[in-house]
Amino acid sequence: MFSGEFEYRIDDKGRVPVPPRFRRDLEDGLVLSMGQDGCVVAYPTAEWGKIADKLSSNGSLEPAKMRRLKRAIFATAFPMNMDGQGRIALPAKLREYAGIGSDIVVVGVNNNLELWSSENWKKELSSDLEQSWQIIESMENR
Repeated sequence: MFSGEFEYRIDDKGRVPVPPRFRRDLEDGLVLSMGQDGCVVAYPTAEWGKIADKLSSNGSLEPAKMRRLKRAIFATAFPMNMDGQGRIALPAKLREYAGIGSDIVVVGVNNNLELWSSENWKKELSSDLEQSWQIIESMENR
């Protein structure tokens, strides 16, 4: 399980450290892709495999929609391994998508990580905290 938030600086080669406590869980590799909320998502290879399997076995979408979905997801996916110092090279395409400059926040989100620009993370976290309390209250009232 991934949890916590970690602030780093990206080096001149676009590399970012993986938080040390997560490195063992990512020894077999990881897959980076565009996240839904303007971040980069990082999944352990095995977890990414589960996502791929679900997409391959999902017969509820019409074929054209499934092709579009697969293209959108897999065309922006970058399989990789950490280097000897526990860093990953964040592709320029993903940095641009997420608006990541030199300051980055790595966030543990249960079964995956999210990589955010520091500025966007502050905004997202503020919004998420406010909404999460509202969601919790609505769940308690059921």
